[in-house]
Amino acid sequence: MVTDHSGDQARSGPLAGVRVVELAGIGPGPFCAMLLADLGAEVIRVDRPGSAPLPVSPGTDVTSRGKRRVVVDLKHPRGAEVVLRLAAASDALLEGYRPGVAERLGVGPAACWARNPALVYGRMTGWGQDGPIAQSAGHDIAYIAVTGALHAIGRAGGPPQVPVNYLGDFGGGSMFLALGVLAALLQARQTGRGQVVDAAIVDGAAVLQAMTYGLLAGGAWTDERGANLLDTGAPFYDVYETADGRHMAVGALEPAFYRRFVELLFAPEGPPDGLPDQQDRAGWPLLRRVFAQRFARRSRQEWAKVFEGSDACVAPVLSMSEAPAHPHLAARGTFTEVAGVVQPAPAPRFTRAADGAGGISALEPGRIARPGAHTREVLTALGFGDVTELLADGAVWQA
Repeated sequence: MVTDHSGDQARSGPLAGVRVVELAGIGPGPFCAMLLADLGAEVIRVDRPGSAPLPVSPGTDVTSRGKRRVVVDLKHPRGAEVVLRLAAASDALLEGYRPGVAERLGVGPAACWARNPALVYGRMTGWGQDGPIAQSAGHDIAYIAVTGALHAIGRAGGPPQVPVNYLGDFGGGSMFLALGVLAALLQARQTGRGQVVDAAIVDGAAVLQAMTYGLLAGGAWTDERGANLLDTGAPFYDVYETADGRHMAVGALEPAFYRRFVELLFAPEGPPDGLPDQQDRAGWPLLRRVFAQRFARRSRQEWAKVFEGSDACVAPVLSMSEAPAHPHLAARGTFTEVAGVVQPAPAPRFTRAADGAGGISALEPGRIARPGAHTREVLTALGFGDVTELLADGAVWQA
C-alpha cells in the first residue's frame, strides 16, 4: 500500500492514510467511496466535465461528502494520463463503467498496475465483468429481480414490492465492493500486489439471501410471497395502520416478546377471549384482524408511547423527515446536519477514532464540495508540475 500521502489533510478513523481514486458514477460506486471516506480514507473523486450525473442541487449530494473533487476530461488526449498519475499515488481505484469501458479509456487495471502494482482496482457493475448479459444496461430493480430477492418482497396475493434501491445498489453492491476492496487492501499490504475486485450487484443480492435460501432448503420457508415469518405472512411481524392513518411496525417473533406485545396492545382490559395461539397458523387471519382493529383505535403517537422502551419489539414507522428527531437516534447522533444538509452520520463507530466513526469531520467538516473544487489543490499536492498547463489545455477543470 502507498504510505507517502503527503497531500493528506488531518484525518482520523481506521482508514486514515489510505488514498482512493473514485471515477465518478451514480449510485453504488459513489456510496461505497463515501463509506471509505467516512472511515477516514482520503477519497479523490474524479468527475467528468458537464452536468452532474444525478439531479441534485450543488452541495446536497450526500454520497460526495468528505471527498476531494477534481474534474478530468477522459476524452481529452491527456485525460487518461492524469488518472494514471493519480492511481500511481493511491491505494485503490473504484470505477462503475460497463465491462471494457475503462480499458478503452486507457485507465483499465493493466494500465494502472504498470504505474502501481499494489493498486486495488474495484469494479462496480450490476451484472458483473462476465456472463451472457454482462454488457447489457440495467438498474437495481432488474438485478434483484433475477436473484429471487424481489420476488420475496410483498404481500400474499399481491405483486412484488420495490424496496427503493436499498437492496440491490447499496446492500448487494456498495457494501460488497467496500468489503472486497478492504480485503484486497489487506492482501496488497502483505504481498505488494493489487488485484481486481469484481463486485456485481447480482452476486451481492444473492448472498444477502443466504439465510432464507437455507430456510428454503430446510423446509422452513416457502417460495411464495407473504407466507413466511419475515415477509408479512405472520401477523406478529407486520405493519398496522393507526387511527391517524400512520403505521406501527410489529416484530414480536420470540414467545416472550410476543406475550409482552399482546399484554401492552390490549392493556388494561387484557386480550379478548379465544385469541388463537401465536404459532397456530390457522388462527393467523383472526389474529391479524384483531390486531388491526386494536391499532386502529389510537394514533401512532399514542401507540409509540405505549410500547416505548418495552421488549414488545414494536416501533412507529417514521418518515425520512421524522427519523432524525427520534429520541434514541438523536441521543446517539445517528443523523447529523452539516452546512444545512441533514444526513446519516457515519457508521459503524470505533473507540479509537477521535470523532467516533472517523470521516465526516475530516474534510471541511463533512461538507459536500462541488465538482472540480480541489483540482488544482490535489494535483499540486501530488507533485503534478504541469497543473497550469493541464488546466489551460482543458484536460482538467477547476471549479
